[in-house]
Amino acid sequence: MKLYQGMGPNSYRVRIFMAEKGIELPMVDVDFSKAEHRAPAFLALNSLGQIPVLELDDGTVITESVAICRYLEETHREPQLFGSDAVSRARVEMWNRRAEIVIFGTIGNVALHSDAFFKERLTQFPAFAETERQAVPKKWAWLDRELADGRAFLAGETFSIADITAGVCAWLGDVFGMEVPGDLANVQRWLERVRARPSFAG
Repeated sequence: MKLYQGMGPNSYRVRIFMAEKGIELPMVDVDFSKAEHRAPAFLALNSLGQIPVLELDDGTVITESVAICRYLEETHREPQLFGSDAVSRARVEMWNRRAEIVIFGTIGNVALHSDAFFKERLTQFPAFAETERQAVPKKWAWLDRELADGRAFLAGETFSIADITAGVCAWLGDVFGMEVPGDLANVQRWLERVRARPSFAG
């Protein structure tokens, strides 16, 4: 089993998940600057030319970061990062989706529509990127209000993949000059707790 990965938020998300689980896998670094993601051998693994990609020993290929994490959750049960019962699993799913759609999506749109790296992937609309950039603080302010109840993590008192996703959102925002506003005390409290975890160091 091996993981094809590289620079970027989705590979980072899987690496954090693996570190939390104590999972070590052989890794193949895919260099986008050398167009390795467009090589025929890689496109045979993922026709979208995107990372990460998990290749199992029997040749089965799993793409998409959360799908890879779900597989790793099933094969390495502890600690449980997708919830431990019906309610907690639903809450983790809810908060992971919220982090992806509300925050990750907004920051991602700025990158997709402003960075030259993505100019061949889609038709870029710089004005849309700027609109989304201006919306980012409002998205974090929404999360700050949600965390006003004092809970330790997004889905409750237990760290989960939802915190990984939202933590990676903050990292991606830093990369593109959209830091989490410093006056959002609840988000800053949560983010400090998440970033202190050893898994976020890699």
